[in-house]
Amino acid sequence: MSDTVDTPRAVATATTGPGAAAYRNLIAATVGFTLTFWAWNLISPLGGAYKDHLGLSSFQQSLLVAVPVIVGSLGRVPVGALTDRYGARLMFPLVTAFTIVPVLLLIPARDSYAAMLGVGFLLGLGGTTFAIGVPLVNSWFPPARRGFAIGVFGMGMGGVALSGYFTPRIAKHGENLPFLVVAAALAVFAVLGALLITDRPDRPVPTAPLSTRLGSAGRLRVTWELSALYAIGFGGVVAFGVYLPTYLKTWYELSPTDAGTRAAGFALVTVVFRPIGGWLSDRVHPAVVTAGALVLVALLAIAQAFDPSLVPMGTICLLGMAAGLGAASGSVFAMVAQVTPQPQVGSVTGIVGAVGGLGGFVPPLVMGAIYSAKDSYSIGFMLLSDLALAGCVYAYGRMRGVRPE
Repeated sequence: MSDTVDTPRAVATATTGPGAAAYRNLIAATVGFTLTFWAWNLISPLGGAYKDHLGLSSFQQSLLVAVPVIVGSLGRVPVGALTDRYGARLMFPLVTAFTIVPVLLLIPARDSYAAMLGVGFLLGLGGTTFAIGVPLVNSWFPPARRGFAIGVFGMGMGGVALSGYFTPRIAKHGENLPFLVVAAALAVFAVLGALLITDRPDRPVPTAPLSTRLGSAGRLRVTWELSALYAIGFGGVVAFGVYLPTYLKTWYELSPTDAGTRAAGFALVTVVFRPIGGWLSDRVHPAVVTAGALVLVALLAIAQAFDPSLVPMGTICLLGMAAGLGAASGSVFAMVAQVTPQPQVGSVTGIVGAVGGLGGFVPPLVMGAIYSAKDSYSIGFMLLSDLALAGCVYAYGRMRGVRPE
């Protein structure tokens, strides 16, 4: 499909609402985001097997799992800026195709820890597609529908949960099979993405050098305000995804299988509530939605700090926090669409997404350190409550009046 075919639809989108081209791009981007996030998370579900096979320490295993996530988070900054310049039509299929290489390299690298770290570094590329999809979806949907659309796209983060569930099960039928299956899926999408994804013909294309555009985005105050809020929302999602199984096994003495199942339920709730947060932001100011979601997280974190029984109160608290963090993740990116100049959406998205992803690695370290020192998780949940409450106050008090600079 050519851009010229979509030009009348693009004009109609701005006045009457999103057309077929908008929804085609949204569906294609969400599928691609899901698949690349599955690839991004291929090492984590098999971390225990790598630990036994390579004789790794707990720290070495943690580093192996963390490398793709850190690289994927930081890589969103340049990839977002490149998307502003070259468009998602080029960047999405290209990044997807390049991600196939490290996925297949996981097969010969499995016998060397150093090789696994190197491949994990390259695998981080799969985590950068978030910064491609947001400006694409943002450009195709009018302001009144962007919150919901970006929230739907954000459901692609469920690729991490899909990887956690399916990767070890596929591996039971062959240790190399998960990598072959994911590589094949990425190859198919790279072709389909090149055919289905189109950039808005009238999208503004920046001409300044990459360093200049990143510097310009970094000088926007809203970039760092949104980064802080996203670090609380999405960072909380990442933190619980990493640490919740450990917390459930340690404090509630659940079996690894039961803890993993409950953690998957937590992840599912965050995925479902992300578009709900975006949908609400189309009807109420996204800063208000963010504030409401974070105050819910703060109150439930206080309740969880008193160590309630897992059934029913603990489950209610944890799933309620999942809903709040998921909704906040969706509403913050609805704010990105409202307060960021259109030519800089990709650059700002890259920075905000990077900070949000990195924000998930501090809380697990804090929780582990507090438990080691105090034999309790209560202080950690109280700190989460304080952080969420601070984000609530800032979102409601400051962000409601922000306009594009």
